[in-house]
Amino acid sequence: MKFPGESDEYRAARDELLKAEIALSKETERVAALRRKLPLGGPVPEDYVFDEAVGETTKQTKLSELFDGKESLLLYSYMFGPRMKEPCPMCTSLIDGFDPTAKNLRRRAGIAIVVRSPIDRLRTIAKERGWKNLRLLSSANNTYHRDYFGEKDDGKQEPMLNVFSKRGGDIHHFWGSEMLYAPEQKGQDSRHVDIFWPLWQLLDVTPEGRGADWYPKLRYED
Repeated sequence: MKFPGESDEYRAARDELLKAEIALSKETERVAALRRKLPLGGPVPEDYVFDEAVGETTKQTKLSELFDGKESLLLYSYMFGPRMKEPCPMCTSLIDGFDPTAKNLRRRAGIAIVVRSPIDRLRTIAKERGWKNLRLLSSANNTYHRDYFGEKDDGKQEPMLNVFSKRGGDIHHFWGSEMLYAPEQKGQDSRHVDIFWPLWQLLDVTPEGRGADWYPKLRYED
């Protein structure tokens, strides 16, 4: 390939980068294959009952009912605890990317967002952001957040993505974004959910990249 006006120097550098991108793609698939080969994790200790927002009403929904007839469920712990004035801007940006694709994802797996706060707080922020495709849950009345590392003992919230598998009526944990708890790599933040985050993936192909100190906000003046 040769784009209009490009120099030989650019093409040589781009070809070298392309080799690295192909290698990265192969490594990404190798890791994905390892992930798929994981045995089932521990059985879920209880069929957690959540408060679920359904329009302006609230209903009680069990974990087992969130699979939407599929074998897998993705459950994201959204950092919006009862002691937080507003939700985490980073989590909010991530969920902004989840919502449009949820319509497609539900053909293969269930997906839901869960907060520790009362459900009305999540309902309000979902309206503000225009989320229409995600199931919205509160674990205010169960121990899900504490059991699956969405909350620390002191009440501090953590952004944890967990995947559960339902086989023959039994529910097991399958995968969690544990890189959040691994030692950080020098010079970069923990990137435990970055592979699912459109914002960072798109910025990574720009000349400026992510930037050293820029992060998404809940609201922008423009």
